[in-house]
Amino acid sequence: MSYLKLSLVAATALGSAFGFAASANAQAFYLQEQSARAAGRAFSGEAADTGAASLWWNPAAIAGMTDAEATVNASLILPRGEVADTGTLIRRPGGTFAPVGGDAATRNPINNGVLPSGAIAIPLGDRVAVGLSVTSPYSFTTDYPDTSWARYSALKTSLRTIDIQPTLAVAVTDWLRVGAGVNVEYTDASLANALPNVSAALPDGRQELKGNGWDLGWSAGFQMHNAFATIGVTYKSAIKHNLKGDLEVSGLVGPLAGSNMSLSDIEANFYTPAQVIVGARFRLTDRFTLNGQVVHYGWNKFDAIRLGAPVNAALPQNYRDSWSLATGFDYAASQKLTLRAGVQHAQTPTRDGERDARVPDSDRWNYGVGASYALTPGFTLDAGANYVDFKDATIDRVTAAYAGTAAQTPILTSGELQDAHAFVLSLGGRLRF
Repeated sequence: MSYLKLSLVAATALGSAFGFAASANAQAFYLQEQSARAAGRAFSGEAADTGAASLWWNPAAIAGMTDAEATVNASLILPRGEVADTGTLIRRPGGTFAPVGGDAATRNPINNGVLPSGAIAIPLGDRVAVGLSVTSPYSFTTDYPDTSWARYSALKTSLRTIDIQPTLAVAVTDWLRVGAGVNVEYTDASLANALPNVSAALPDGRQELKGNGWDLGWSAGFQMHNAFATIGVTYKSAIKHNLKGDLEVSGLVGPLAGSNMSLSDIEANFYTPAQVIVGARFRLTDRFTLNGQVVHYGWNKFDAIRLGAPVNAALPQNYRDSWSLATGFDYAASQKLTLRAGVQHAQTPTRDGERDARVPDSDRWNYGVGASYALTPGFTLDAGANYVDFKDATIDRVTAAYAGTAAQTPILTSGELQDAHAFVLSLGGRLRF
C-alpha cells in the first residue's frame, strides 16, 4: 500500500484534531480566554477597552498610556459532555456493513486545562507606547479510549500554540489611537488514531502524527473615543501554519503488514482564521458602562489540510465563515470594586454532513459574571466565571481507511454531541508601575 494512501488517513486525523477544541469553550479551535476582565463580561467590548489586558484584541489599546502596566491571567477550563454512537457502520474488505463496535459513548473526551496569558505595556512619552502580549489561542487535549466507537477518528490529540505579539501604538490625536503588532506563533501538534485491520477479529493498528513549527501573522487596529463612548476596530490576519514532523504506523498485520512505517520530515500546512473585531463601550453614567462586540471569523481559509512531499495531497475541510456577538456591562460599585456581566452567542464554522468525532462543534451561548477589586492604588485583581452551553449536534462525516486501494474500508459515521457544556474560571492581576 502506498505512503500516499496511509498519509491521507493521517491528514484526516490532523484536520479533525485542530477543529475539536471547539467544545472546550470558544469557536472551533480558537480559545478567547486571554483576560479575566474580559471573561467577566463574556468578551464584550474588548476591542474598545484600554490597557495591557486588551492588547490581544486591539493593538491600539495601549496608546496614550501614562503608566506602565503588566497583566497576568489564567483560566481553568472544565469541559463536559458526551460523544455518543447512534449507528456507525464499517465495511471491511470482502464483507458487508456492520456496527463499528466499541464503547457506545465517551464522556468528557476533552481534558480539563489551564490557559495562561500575559501582557506588558510601557509608555514612551505621552502618546507612544510599546507592548508585548503572550497568549495561547489554540490549545487543547482530547483523549478517547482505545475501545471507543470513535477510535478510527481519534485517540489522543494534543495541540499547543504560543502567540507572541510585540506592538507599537500611537495616540494620533486626543480622540484617535492606532496600533499594530506582529504575531509570532509557535505550534506543536500530536495526534493518534486507530487503524482497522482487514478482520474485526484482529486488534487495531495505530497511527500517530507529530509536528511543530513557527509562523507569522499581524494585527492592526484603531480606537475613536470621547468622554462618553469608545469605538474600537481590529483586523487580525489569517496565519498559515507550516508544521514538520513524523508519521508512524504500527500494528497492521496480514495483507496490511507492509504498510507499517516510520516517516520523518512530513510537512503539513493549514490556516487559522482572520478576525475582524468591532467593539464599543458607552459610559451611560459615572458608574455604568455598556459594552458590545461583534467578531467575524474568516474560517473559509481553513478549507483543506495540505501535505507536502512525499505525499503532495490535500484533504478538504470546508469550514465556513462565522460570527460571534456579545453584550455586557461594567458597574463601579465603589472606588475599589467593579462588577460586570455579559452574554455571547457564537456560530460554529463546521457544517452538517461534514462533522466528525474530532469536531463535535456546535453553536453555543456563553454567560459570564466577574469583578475587579483594587487591592492597592497600583494593583487590581480580576476574576471571571463563565458557563458555556452547546447545542446538540450530529457527527456525520463519511470516511474511508485506505481509500482507493483493495483494502478500502468505508466508515459511515453516525453519532451525536450531547449535553455539552463548559465551566471556565478565570483569575488575573493588573499592575501599574
